[in-house]
Amino acid sequence: MEPKEQVLKAMQQKAAPMGAGEIAEITGLDKKVVDKAMQLLKTEEAIFSPVRCKWQAK
Repeated sequence: MEPKEQVLKAMQQKAAPMGAGEIAEITGLDKKVVDKAMQLLKTEEAIFSPVRCKWQAK
């Protein structure tokens, strides 16, 4: 599974706003990899930010 898919899956399971550090802990991925995956998800508009510095799946 690609890191982008892992990040999105973790966000969908939690169903609450999460930061990159929390996602990295859950997925076991490096924070830099999570940041890169989140950037791709942002451009695809698959995630949104309801709270500053926290992201959630649509």
